[in-house]
This record gives sequence, structure tokens and C-alpha cells, in this order.
Amino acid sequence: MAGSKIPVVVAHGEGRVSTISTELISNATMRYVDNSGMFTERYPMNPNGSINGLTGFTNDDGRITIMMPHPERVFLRKQFSYLPAEWNNEYSPWMKLFLNARNWLG
Repeated sequence: MAGSKIPVVVAHGEGRVSTISTELISNATMRYVDNSGMFTERYPMNPNGSINGLTGFTNDDGRITIMMPHPERVFLRKQFSYLPAEWNNEYSPWMKLFLNARNWLG
């Protein structure tokens, strides 16, 4: 899913990253971006103001991922209030996150 820019539901403004380190940056998997794809700290694109838009992280071997947004709330196309016309599938692009996890398990 590298390089994906997908809208996501955020249920609350918690999970704010307020400290930054080289290790944190190297384990970042997701960031809030603005309409031009640049990392943002501005509301409403970044609902909690996390530094550099940081919102998802993984451990060094990639087996554990944590994130603040809630992709489980928008895995179906019909769950979005807005979506691009090219999304003509029943599932949203977030479904790939869950399919990837299932495929990894075997």
C-alpha cells in the first residue's frame, strides 16, 4: 500500500504524536497529508496535530502496526461521504490492508 493516499475515518483527536525521534520517523507507516499530498499538522487534515502528520507506526520487523485512523470503518465504498469516480468497486482501497494481513497469515 506504499504511496497510497486514501481518505480515512478518525473517531477522535487522540493519539497525538508530540515527540519526534529518528527511530520514530524510520518506523512511520502512515501520515496525515493535505490536498497536495504533503505531510500536514493542520486541522482538519490532521485532526490531532501530530508532528509531521505522523499517525501510523510499525516495529522493526514489520509484524506489528499501530495507527490512529480507523480504516475498519471505511472498508466499503458506500461508507465514504466522498469518493473519486474511479472507485467503482464495492470495496474501498482500505480493504487491501485487511487482505494483506490475511494473505500474510497464509
